[in-house]
Amino acid sequence: MDIRKVKKLMELLEQSGMAEIEIKEGEESVRISRYGDAPQMMAQPQMMAAPVAAPTAAASLAVETSEPVIDGHPIASPMVGTFYSAPSPSAKAFVSVGQHVNQGDTVCIIEAMKIMNQIEADQSGTVVEILVNDGDAVEFGQTLVVIK
Repeated sequence: MDIRKVKKLMELLEQSGMAEIEIKEGEESVRISRYGDAPQMMAQPQMMAAPVAAPTAAASLAVETSEPVIDGHPIASPMVGTFYSAPSPSAKAFVSVGQHVNQGDTVCIIEAMKIMNQIEADQSGTVVEILVNDGDAVEFGQTLVVIK
């Protein structure tokens, strides 16, 4: 990630009054926190490696107890936010169980920091399960929709 982008993010963080921001571009990510271990610290960039695909044993246990067994291809949330099944409260849902979707079709929206992020199907198939209700908070990596 370009150092100028990091500096600009630091400036935006200072101006906004937010405590922390994390940005991911492809396999690179940067996390900037106004307050580290000591409260007097100013914005300090922390370069982080891309997330590892294999979760730790503790994380695996937590996922196994909270996630149902999935028969098909899961579409997971790439961020923490709020799940919306439709573009507006009065609009028709992007997908429904039994509907065929093509790769690249929007399956839902995740709102994060007042930004609406369209989540697309990464493969074609039929929607067999929608695991989240409209308006629910979702976590990073949480399965939203299952395609088979």
